[in-house]
Amino acid sequence: MDAVGPLSSDGLVQLLTHTGEAVENETFSPYAAHLSADDLRAFWRDMTVLRAFDLEATSLQRQGELGLWVQSLGQEGAQIGSGHALREPDFVFPSYREHGVALTRDVDLVDVLKIFRGLQHGAWNPKDHSFHLYTLVIGSHALHATGYAMALDRDGLVASGDPDRDGAAVCYFGDGATSQGDVSEALTFASVYNAPVVFFVQNNQFAISEPATRQSRVPLADRGKGFGIPTVRVDGNDVIACHAVTQWAVRHARSGGGPVFIEAFTYRMGAHTTSDDPSRYRSKAQESYWAERDPIARLETYLTARGELSDEFRAEVEAEAKALCERARTAVRSWEREPLLTMFDDVYALPHATVEAERAWFERYEASFADGETAAEGKAHR
Repeated sequence: MDAVGPLSSDGLVQLLTHTGEAVENETFSPYAAHLSADDLRAFWRDMTVLRAFDLEATSLQRQGELGLWVQSLGQEGAQIGSGHALREPDFVFPSYREHGVALTRDVDLVDVLKIFRGLQHGAWNPKDHSFHLYTLVIGSHALHATGYAMALDRDGLVASGDPDRDGAAVCYFGDGATSQGDVSEALTFASVYNAPVVFFVQNNQFAISEPATRQSRVPLADRGKGFGIPTVRVDGNDVIACHAVTQWAVRHARSGGGPVFIEAFTYRMGAHTTSDDPSRYRSKAQESYWAERDPIARLETYLTARGELSDEFRAEVEAEAKALCERARTAVRSWEREPLLTMFDDVYALPHATVEAERAWFERYEASFADGETAAEGKAHR
């Protein structure tokens, strides 16, 4: 499928072809040279477990157990490969589809479901995982990531002379977010202040139902060039290449080299969310083409050909995925909605007069129903 502009394959870094054959890249192969067979099996394991969980979550939504689910189906290579390139001092700012990156940061995937069941805005402590809460406002977290990166620099945690202390911010978002003003502002600040931030764009070719060709006339990585930021385009379905490119990018940022813009060219195999119907805007032929470039099958073919994927290991991973899915089903069906008043908790770190006043009003409003007052009367007293 030859294409131009944002769907072009020109310049994509690739270390593993879609048929599972290793290829060399003069610049980036050295950044994957450290990967052992155990490392690659870990990549395969994580992608496989992630996909099983993703499909389970979709089923739970279809059964009415979740209000919504955002699939990462087809993007496992970009997320697992890049996620495994990060260290503890690095801090991740995800959008809402980065379940694979969450897995590599030791976030319990079952906890992620609390967000989509409408129980919590965030179900983990970002500090514990160096992984921020999901951001549903498209592109806004690019500014948060840039600000955090600038703070790392001012705190002396970049190019300090001690590589174990140095860190970078890594911001994940999709192709649609590159059209947002917040992302443009973040790129400006990151460039001007030489902030240690890696912008990792997963170009899955569709912003909801709007194709990337309606968003840009050039590869999305070129937007980084416009701000003077080094850019790389990588095959997002090649987990090894994504790992290598991210290794290079975070080292560049941590060492004081400034921001990097990575475009991982991939494909959203599922719907944008479970409220979307992708059959309305893409063809079966296109889906079949990208199914042949499945990131999991690609690595599986490579490992199998080298005798590095035993039946015993496959069975272990299958059992692990099955156990995770069973735990997810059991947990989701056991969760009960907390009292509505908890919505006022943790809005600010310290007590806030306006929030406390709203809490008091809502408490009186709820109590009014117990006293026999109607909802309309309660609203009239507001």
